[in-house]
Amino acid sequence: MKKKTLLIILAVAMIFAFVVERTEWGSPLKYADTKNGKELTVVNSSFCVPENWQTDLIELSCGEKVDRLIYPDLQAMFDTALSEGVDLVVRSGYRSYEQQKAIMINKISQLRLEGFDKEDAKENALKWVAMPGTSEHELGLAVDINAENGTNGKDAYKWLSENSYKFGFIVRYPASKSEITGISYEPWHFRYVGKKHAMEIYKSGLCLEEYIRFFGD
Repeated sequence: MKKKTLLIILAVAMIFAFVVERTEWGSPLKYADTKNGKELTVVNSSFCVPENWQTDLIELSCGEKVDRLIYPDLQAMFDTALSEGVDLVVRSGYRSYEQQKAIMINKISQLRLEGFDKEDAKENALKWVAMPGTSEHELGLAVDINAENGTNGKDAYKWLSENSYKFGFIVRYPASKSEITGISYEPWHFRYVGKKHAMEIYKSGLCLEEYIRFFGD
């Protein structure tokens, strides 16, 4: 077999494997649009992480990693919170596709143990866990934040909901927007969009999907 023919076969096989993988998880083949810049790139159940997406990762003191783009504002937010008596920690930062896949598999397994059949377990898991390839954590621009060192969780989330926009972060999955985002309320999940956009999103009450439509007009 000629080398050129072999390379073509391998390329087709890789594409087929990609399609099968995405179909298995119900993930779309359409890549998220990056025309509005990195901060406003939206991944969700309709759009997956852009092809050739690049992350410049930096490791935090807790061991988690985030894109270097968000680090200065993230650190400033944590420093300000601590000065006001709210101690925070990043529980989860950047995840690879494989890491996200493992989380999804684990969630489905938990639901199966609770009595759900295979399809219902997958459907319910998707309410809490983004399908592999569509998680904001794979962008490196999202963080799950928890309270630390005795700070009450409710106090931490209240502070974040009222102040995170000042540092370029938004509550990505508000309780009132679940039908639009496709994800149940997550008071711990924050997405970096930059200070200007975060301010506008906070004041308008829009979720990111709605804001992008408005922003594009």
